[in-house]
Amino acid sequence: MVPAGGPGAKKSILERLNSGEVVVGDGSFLITLEKRGYVKAGLWTPEAVVEHPNAVHQLHMEFLRAGSNVMQTFTFSANEENMESKWEDVNATACDLAREVASKGDALVAGGICQTSIYKHSKDEARVKKLFRLQLEVFARKNVDFLIAEYFEHAEEAVWAVEVLKESGKPVAATMCIGPEGDECNLTPGECAVKLVKAGASIIGVNCRFGPTTSLKTIKLMKEGLQAAGLKAHLMVQSLGFHTPDCGKGGFLDLPEYPFGLEPRVATRWDIQKYAREAYNLGVRYIGGCCGFEPYHIRAIAEELAPERGFWPPASDKHGSWGSGLNMHTKPWIRARATREYWENLLPASGRPFCPSMSKPDI
Repeated sequence: MVPAGGPGAKKSILERLNSGEVVVGDGSFLITLEKRGYVKAGLWTPEAVVEHPNAVHQLHMEFLRAGSNVMQTFTFSANEENMESKWEDVNATACDLAREVASKGDALVAGGICQTSIYKHSKDEARVKKLFRLQLEVFARKNVDFLIAEYFEHAEEAVWAVEVLKESGKPVAATMCIGPEGDECNLTPGECAVKLVKAGASIIGVNCRFGPTTSLKTIKLMKEGLQAAGLKAHLMVQSLGFHTPDCGKGGFLDLPEYPFGLEPRVATRWDIQKYAREAYNLGVRYIGGCCGFEPYHIRAIAEELAPERGFWPPASDKHGSWGSGLNMHTKPWIRARATREYWENLLPASGRPFCPSMSKPDI
C-alpha cells in the first residue's frame, strides 16, 4: 500500500460511495479548539475562523494528514441568528480554509449546517429555512463539493434542512444527534432515516451526542428502518470520541462532566480501530468523528481500514501498526507490547481511585 494523496481530478462523494470506497470524515473542532484556547464554550460558535484562521487551518491539516478525505467547513451554528453580522464572513472564510487544505490531498469540501435554536421555540418553517438558505447561498458561491445537515434532535427540522440543501443540486448528507431511543418527538431511528431519505438525502446517519458503541447501535436501527421501507442510502457515522454508556436520551450533554471534565472518558486509538471495523462490517462507508475525536483517532480509522482503502495515511509514517514501533524500545517489557494481541486485550485503568465508573445524568 502507498500513502494517500496525489494530483488528478477528484471523484465526487457519491462516486466514491457508489463504488464501495471508504470515506473517512474529520473530527472534533469545537471541543478541540476550546481546549486550545480558540473557542468559547456555551453557544459554541466558530468565530475562530476569522479571529484565528491559522488555528483552524492547522486542525484541518492534522485531520488531512491523519487520513480524512472530507474537510467539513467549520460552520457549526454559524447562522444569522447566532452570529448576527459575523455569520457571512465566517461561512465564506470557513469554505476558503477547508478548500485550501483539501487541495493538498484527495479530499472533498463539505459545507455544513446544523439545527437552530428557534425551531424548539416556534417551529417556524419559513424562518428556519431562511437561516439554512442564507448559509447555502455562501456554500454555493464557494462551490463546495457536497453538503451536510448535521446535529439534529428533531427529524422534522432535519427534513427541512435537507429540503433546502437539495435546492443546490449537490449531494446531501444528513445526520442526527440521536441514540437508540430516537428523536425528541419519539420517532424511532428507523423512522428518522426513512424521513431523511424521502426528503432527498443520499447519505444518512448519526453524529455527536453519543459514543462509538451507542452510535453504531443507532446506525443499525436506521439501516433496519430503511430496509423495512424498501429504501436505500449510504450510511454515515461520526460518533463522539468519548465513552458514554451512561448517557440518557440527551446524550453527553446531560452528563455532569460535560463539557470540561470529559477527559477520563476519551476513547483510545484501539477503541476507535474497533469502532471503524464494526462500522465497516455494518455496511457504513462514511466513517468519521465528532466532539472529542482528535487527529490520532482519525488516523486509527484510516489505519484499520487501510487494507480496504489501499493506502496508509501520511501520519502513519510516525506510527507503527498496532504498536510495532515499540520494537525499538530499550525496555524488554515495553518491547513485549508491540503486538496487536496486547493492545486489543488491554483494559486501560483510569488512574482515578475515587472516581465512579459511571455517572448519573442530570436529566
